[in-house]
Amino acid sequence: MPAPFESRTLAAEGLSLHLRQRHAVGSPAVLFLHGWLDHSHSFDPLLDSLPAHWHVALLDFRGMGRSGHAPPGASYQFGDHLLDVEAALDGLGLESAHLVGHSLGGIVALAHAAARPTRVKSVSLIESLGPRGGPAEGAVGRLRGFLDDARRPPNRKRYPTVEAAAARLRENTPSLPESAALLLARHGTQPHPEGGLTFTFDPRQRRRFGHGFDEAQWLAIEAAVTCPVQLIRGSEGLLPDSAWLDSRMAALRTLVPPSLVLPGGHHVHMEQPEATARALAAFIA
Repeated sequence: MPAPFESRTLAAEGLSLHLRQRHAVGSPAVLFLHGWLDHSHSFDPLLDSLPAHWHVALLDFRGMGRSGHAPPGASYQFGDHLLDVEAALDGLGLESAHLVGHSLGGIVALAHAAARPTRVKSVSLIESLGPRGGPAEGAVGRLRGFLDDARRPPNRKRYPTVEAAAARLRENTPSLPESAALLLARHGTQPHPEGGLTFTFDPRQRRRFGHGFDEAQWLAIEAAVTCPVQLIRGSEGLLPDSAWLDSRMAALRTLVPPSLVLPGGHHVHMEQPEATARALAAFIA
């Protein structure tokens, strides 16, 4: 019987981060990083199928899940999430860990592995191979989008029920199964003072970053990753079978072939939890 999870609050540059962990004295240590606007409970379906002796830690990125939001006047940038990973490792007293990242979490995991090679033992990517950087000419448009978004006030929508919030999630991600949407909505909403429910993520997370990586920069980051890398994809996911995918996989010199394709969409780990857990256990072992 796996040990129960405990909640922890960690500090990241003055911001509070929420993290759940079980079997803190276990080994190996595996840190799970969720996708954009999701939260740590997105990994719940596969937890019972993971080895009971693992030290499992599940982080909520800043501005998402139960972690603190950036103060007024501040904005979110990609590098902030690297600070979140650093704070999680430091707060748990871990010199290094295996990283498992879904979507945004996978992008963060790869970047952290490139920047801190001694702290990352391996990276497991679920529906993630980095941002669509595009050409360098996109930098000016990105800055304009960042400034335009900053002028729009945060819009925190209200929903009458968890089911209504789950339906909204499925509108944004049609491949998301109803059961997965309900789980995400159940753990990712909170009561609104005026009635109904709102999502826990900071609506400012929807604003575009002011800075990003073009394709050449991101390929250089991937090339700097020295730890073993695993890729798990959904058959109906967001990673296309294209030259873009081939170039990304070629840049990851430590990618362990072949990549695993499971039936499902972008949240394939929620659709195929047992198969995903088996793949993670075999790779990390």
